[in-house]
Formats: sequence, structure tokens, C-alpha cells
Amino acid sequence: MASPRNIDSLIFEEGATVEVTETNTPASDYFGRLTFSGDVMLKRLPPDVAMSLAGTIMKGHPLDPKVANTVAAAMKDWAIENGATHFCHWFHPLTGSTAEKHDAFLSVNGDGVAIEKFSGNALIVGEPDASSFPSGGIRDTYEARGYTAWDANSPAFLLTTTDGVTTLCIPTAFASYTGEALDMKTPLIRSAQAVAKQASRVLRLFGADKGVDQVVGTLGCEQEYFLIDQELFRDRLDLVICGRTLVGATPPKGHQLDDHYFGAIPSRVLSYMTEVESRLFELGIPVKTRHNEVAPGQYELAPTFEKTNVAVDHQMLTMHILKDVARKHGFECLIHEKPFADVNGSGKHNNWSLSTNTGINLLDPKAETHTNMQFLVFLCAVIRAVDKHAELLRASIASAGNDHRLGANEAPPAIMSIFLGEMLTDIIDQLEAGKPRKTVKGGTLDLNGESLSNVPRHAGDRNRTSPFAFTGNKFEFRAVGSTATVAWPTTVLNTMVAESLDYMTSKIEKTAGKKPTPAKLESATRAVLKDIIKEHRRVCFDGDGYSEDWPKEAAKRGLPNIRNSADSLPTLKSRAATSLFSKYGVLSARELKARGEVLLEQYCTKLEIEGRTLSTIIKTQVLPAALRAQAELADVVGATQVAGVECPDTEEDLRTLVGDISEMRSGILEVEAAMKDSNDDPEKHAKQLRNTLVPAMERTRIACDRIEGRIPAELWPMPTYAQMLLVGR
Repeated sequence: MASPRNIDSLIFEEGATVEVTETNTPASDYFGRLTFSGDVMLKRLPPDVAMSLAGTIMKGHPLDPKVANTVAAAMKDWAIENGATHFCHWFHPLTGSTAEKHDAFLSVNGDGVAIEKFSGNALIVGEPDASSFPSGGIRDTYEARGYTAWDANSPAFLLTTTDGVTTLCIPTAFASYTGEALDMKTPLIRSAQAVAKQASRVLRLFGADKGVDQVVGTLGCEQEYFLIDQELFRDRLDLVICGRTLVGATPPKGHQLDDHYFGAIPSRVLSYMTEVESRLFELGIPVKTRHNEVAPGQYELAPTFEKTNVAVDHQMLTMHILKDVARKHGFECLIHEKPFADVNGSGKHNNWSLSTNTGINLLDPKAETHTNMQFLVFLCAVIRAVDKHAELLRASIASAGNDHRLGANEAPPAIMSIFLGEMLTDIIDQLEAGKPRKTVKGGTLDLNGESLSNVPRHAGDRNRTSPFAFTGNKFEFRAVGSTATVAWPTTVLNTMVAESLDYMTSKIEKTAGKKPTPAKLESATRAVLKDIIKEHRRVCFDGDGYSEDWPKEAAKRGLPNIRNSADSLPTLKSRAATSLFSKYGVLSARELKARGEVLLEQYCTKLEIEGRTLSTIIKTQVLPAALRAQAELADVVGATQVAGVECPDTEEDLRTLVGDISEMRSGILEVEAAMKDSNDDPEKHAKQLRNTLVPAMERTRIACDRIEGRIPAELWPMPTYAQMLLVGR
């Protein structure tokens, strides 16, 4: 099947030619054409099979094994017609990325006859090597067997590389031979079931469950990223290996003028974005927004809401497509949380809500919010969950990369708090005082221009410094790192909200009785809401999260402020965390312990890789260049002195450079010494590296960056910040 896209050529300034997608074909004509869902599924399956599969996709019903072979055969024919020769089970192991093992459709029988085959069993179940993935001790290296199982809620798709190689990808879960989850998707699905079960109890309590078959979590994930020229990227060993720069002097101009944010998108970048969007549309990913972000060379895209597990798959695909298409356009896409020091970092804003299958958003406050007891139950459940499980929520976004970003006046602080806005804050004030009697209205803004319409004004402002903000009909978890798989923080969020909904519903039912009158139900609900607000509203903060006063105020309120991952990740070993996940069937004690160990190991390993990379860069690139500069400067000083001319400024420059080189050498010795120290306990090792390696790397960097500012540009051995951040200009 030929793609409906029209391809033209764009000539870049540097002379490279790249194919880009024009936008004269409506995206609706090809949206989802590379997914086995919607019209594709209906056209290729018998009606009864299509209905059975639709029930699996839409309502979460298990796939009927009787139809698996029919589905597999239709899927195979569709994939082959679109150029695929192989299929794979596509899953999210604990590496934080995706994994796939390709198998050919081609099969040769005993007589040497070749035929393309794809059975229902091959569709539903696969068997990758479980011992080669992180398992936190669940699998030993000699125990290889693991299983992948099709998640039919998320449609199969065709993934085509920029070189034109197409593979049928089947989204799956991944488990060990002994049944434990070894992936991100399995606990996500379990957590979605847990929160749906407790949300359904709330709906039944208020008689709002009529026609509702299912409650689903919804998610929309904004993605920030940087683009730099690929030629420059290849000349930066730190970017190639670590995804971030380990050295680099601050450029003369960053984002001080605020002129990049929402500015005109450079034409070369816009061409790249257009092709990215086209690829995402074909995969059924509803990307909606694109714009320049705060820092030079930084951009963002955002999709609309989708069902949680589909949104998670689509988010992983989005990162893949961003990087894949970038190389075709001569760019490298940097998704690290902090690719450039002293420049705005990148995050991933997770817009989370709960909805019914009938289209009702359970976090929509409606017009007269003070009378909407059902909404207030969901609202207060989230408030209680974030306060009660703040340390666990913080641990869900812990990583070596995110440590560079949180609280750096570009991202929310590490203190978990909730922004509610004026209207909701007023209502919880009323609830705490007694019966709420009014809802603050936003009104309109008159811009006092004859040609300008009045602007509908929201009842509450937005707060970009809050890690967890209510934004109208959803919560925006803004503290998630840009490289993160959103499955894990969403799993944690779902589980802790499930626990709060369970707690609150049980309290209301106990007070109101089994068959309460409306008046008694409202009275019991108000009483529970009042208690929740009194106990947990300390987590609500609408002020400036960047201010120096907020950490002091948070400490007075008793809110935890866990500044780094080495201190945060051990939370996963706590009894409270183990009890929470076990109670709601999301993770067993063994599964949770394994995840904690994997995350600590990843933290340590990434820091050690950065340390070794920094050592290599200093010894093989920066130090030789600095010594050449020192020798040249010494020659100038010597020649000047021989001529009988005093040169105190040049002599001072030489002394300063020699001092910086000495300090850089001492720093790299500290870095190497820190990496030689080891500890068999992952938790102690993580704290050891945080206390020794991280500060040693920072001291080395400071000296290196001073040297960069002192030696001739032609001697500096790698692209500078100023060069890399001028992409697309």
C-alpha cells in the first residue's frame, strides 16, 4: 500500500538534501493507517471476529483464543502488503527503553517449500531471554526463560525506519518464567485496574454508575527536547555516550531575552517537526501542539489525551520517532533532562485524569463545583494521596538525569505539593469551615480594544512552579524527567489514588449506611471531606515554588524535601510502599524490591559512565589543548621578557591558566578515585557516588570551563555551547 504522503526536497543551508512531508494531504486521511485498528481491522476481519477484538481493545476483555488465528492471519497479510517481512513482540523492560526481537514471517517446511506464516499463538505469546534484562535478582544469569503476552488494548502497529525497513510490532507485557513482572506495562495495567475499581465504588455511591461499564485512566504527555546539528553532536563524546554535556562554558546568550519561547519556529526545524508529526499520525498518535521552548534549540510537542496504557506506548514511540527522524534531517535529538548546564532543562508533563467509558471526566469540576460532591471526593482523594505518599511519588521520578533539573528554577522543586488555584482553594476553605455555599467565577477580561473580543477568564490561574497542578479538568504532574518512561510514575499515581479512594469511600459508607438518603449521603461526605482537608491540605501550595521561602515553609508544614535520587529511591524498600502495592495487586514485595534495586543500579551505573567519559575527555582532548595553549603563552611571556619588556598581565594570564590546569588535573584524580570505591549494597553505593563522584565531577567541570574561556578558539577540541545552541538559525 503506497503512502498518501507527498514528498518534496528541502535544501538546507549546509547543502544537505532531505525528504520532508508536505501538509497538503489532510492528516485525517492517513491517521492510524499503520495500526491494526479502526477501519483497517474492520476491513480485514469477519464481523464477529472484529467485534470480539473490538471488545478486547475497548473494554479490556481477554482475547478469545478461538479468534487468535484469524486475527493473526489478517494482521500478517496487512503487514506484508505494507512491506513488512518480520514481526516482533514490542515491550518495555526495566531498562526504561523498549525492546524487540524480530522473527521472519517466512517459514520453510521439510520439503523446502517456503511460505509466510503467523499463528495465533505467535501473536499472543513470545519467549525472549529474561536473564539478559535487568531483573533485580528475580532472574539469575543461568535462568533464561521469560514470556511476552500481547496487550490487545494497545493496537499492533507497523514501524518503518527512515531507511524504509518495516516491522510489525505487537505491544506486549513481559514476565519471568516464575510469573513476576519484568516490565513497566504489567504493573501499569494492574494499577489502572486498581484505581478503576475504587473509582467505580465512588460512582455507585453517588448513583452515577448507570451505563458506565468501565473507568479508565487518561494521559497526555508533553515532551520537551533539544535539537543540535548532527556533525556537532558527533564531535562531542559526552553527548554521544551520556546524552548530556559534561563540560562546556556558558554561552554569551542563552534564554536571557526570553525571545525563543513560542518564537517563530526555524524553517529547518519546522520541516523536521512536520515529518515527525506525519509519522506519528500514521501510528495513530494524536499529537496536537508544537512550539519553541524556553532555551535556544529547545522544542516541545504534546498529544491529546488517550487511554493510559496506549498513551504510554505512544509516548515511547514518540521519543523513538523524534530521534529517528532527526538524523534524517541532519539533527540529533537530545532528550536528556539537562543536556546543557546553566541552560533550561527538559521535562515531560504528564496530564492525568480518570474518565468513564461514557465520556465523563471524573475530574471535571462542572459549573457549580461546591455542589458537586462526587468531584470533591475525587479531588480530596488526590490531595490525600499526594500528601500521604509524597516520598513514593518523589521516588517515581527519581533518576540521575532528573537530579540536574528538579528545583533548578526551570522545573518544579523536589517538594511534592499540589496547586489548586483560586476557585478550588476557596471551596476547600469552605469545606473545612462547614458547608460550601458558592463557587468563585472567573468572569471575562475586557482588553479595551475595539477590535478585541472579551476573553473568558478562568476561575483560577496556572502555576508553572508546582510539581502537581490542577489545570481545569486534570492534574499535571510536571516533575517527570524528559527521558523517563511515563509508565512508572503513572503506576505509582494510580495506586496511591486507588488507596485514597478506597479509604474515603469506606469512611463515607460506614457513616452514611448501606442505603443512605441523599441528605445523609451529603452530610457523611462533607464530614469525611472536612477531615481529609484538615489533615492533608498542608500539601496544597499555590505560591512560588522557586522562592527561597518555600522550602522553609514546606519544612514547617512537615513536607519532605528529598533533593536527590540516592536519598529518594530507598523509599521503594519501605514497608509502607510494599504494603500499598501488595494490597492492590500492583506489585508483589519481590517485584517492588527488584524495581528498587534496578533503579539504584541504573543510577550508579550512569554516574560511573559519566565519570569515565569525563576522564577520557579531559585526558585526551582538553588537557592536550590546554597544555598547548600554556606552551604558546609561555613562549610569549619568555620572548617579551627577553626583549626587556614587562608584561604583568600576560604573566598573570599564564599563572591563572597553569592554576586552572592543575585544578582540573586534581579534579579528575578525585573522579577516578571516587569510581574505584565500591560497595556491594546498592543503596550505600548510590550515596557514596553522590557524596564523592558527583562533587568531584562538578569541580573538574568548573576548572575545565574556565580553561575553555581562556584558550584560543582554534585550540578548543570540541564544539562549544554557542555553536550547538544556534541550531536552525
